[in-house]
Amino acid sequence: MTLESSESRTLVFSYRNIFGNALFRCPHYEFEGVISQVDSVDLLAPKFTASGLWYNFAKRVAYRSPFSPNPGIKKIEAKKRYDLFFAICGQPSDLTMVNAAFDWKSSCGISVCLIDEFWISEIKACRNLLRLLDKFDVVALYYKQTVDAVSRRISSKCIYIPPGVDAIRFCPYPDPPKRVVDVYSIGRRSQATHQKLLKMAAEDGLFYLHDSIAGGDAIESGQHRALFANVAKRSRYFLVNPGLIDRPDIRGDQVEIGNRYFEGAASGTIMVGERPKTETFEQLFDWPDSVVDLPYNSTDIDATVNDMDRQPERMANIRRTNVTQALLRHDWAYRWEAILQAVGVAPMQGLSARKERLQHLAGNISKAETQKMGSRSD
Repeated sequence: MTLESSESRTLVFSYRNIFGNALFRCPHYEFEGVISQVDSVDLLAPKFTASGLWYNFAKRVAYRSPFSPNPGIKKIEAKKRYDLFFAICGQPSDLTMVNAAFDWKSSCGISVCLIDEFWISEIKACRNLLRLLDKFDVVALYYKQTVDAVSRRISSKCIYIPPGVDAIRFCPYPDPPKRVVDVYSIGRRSQATHQKLLKMAAEDGLFYLHDSIAGGDAIESGQHRALFANVAKRSRYFLVNPGLIDRPDIRGDQVEIGNRYFEGAASGTIMVGERPKTETFEQLFDWPDSVVDLPYNSTDIDATVNDMDRQPERMANIRRTNVTQALLRHDWAYRWEAILQAVGVAPMQGLSARKERLQHLAGNISKAETQKMGSRSD
């Protein structure tokens, strides 16, 4: 499917009609939505036409051979030329689909590929897929420690772009709702911490909201993100940990920053968990109490919560700072701006307008706090 306009300068390739509403891809669609708001965009979202068996076969061949069979995507021809082509891949194997669907080299001036999950341990198995990255002018990775390893194997420029969030959607201001959920946990979790929280829920009346159904798909991605944001804005504490913390067999010693840190900050909840011990994390989350430390597999979550509950002013400051920092630094608008800077393309007015809105929201939070402090001193 192609939505074409004579005015559009950017073509965004989306996997939404191929993989549907897979949970880990919902932030990708959210990013695509923000790009469509701040730039002049056509969306290219082809459909998957082959059987799952053929797709799995084509995927295996792509890993093992320089030949990349079409995994079941209908070829699409562009009816105009675009200045910029942008594709968000969830993992390296997604490259076979964008490669089969569209010849961006002949239809677009500059091309960028962003890959979400790409661990250093996977590079050797992906060596045949890496040649597809050479077709892009810039390759962006969410995983900082993978950048150098990939850069040594491709000719394209390889950069780090951290994950982001729709900070406006997740922002609890100007009318913060009551935080009726005590602890919110989604995705991977420590069983030791989980069991302790279940005990607190049973014995102390803690409202502990967690995943209780196994499944990888949302019914509708936009509704899922909106619900997630609304629950996070109503949660006092939010559990966070580095990516694949429970899978050292995949990540090895690699420590990467997952989406949860950005989502938790934007919603103004108090993030509890492990701080990724990396220079990158300290640069991106460089304010006090951005994460309240709790080692993975710790059973001391009760002590952490009880200690924080005795410090209401500290808690209120954490919430305001988290939201403000997300608005000023971690919205998808800033990620798109970084990508445009990497390829030397000027931003459009829509990007400036969104940044102004983000800054206005952040300024109102600071203004409200200043007024509150003034009323206390009267």
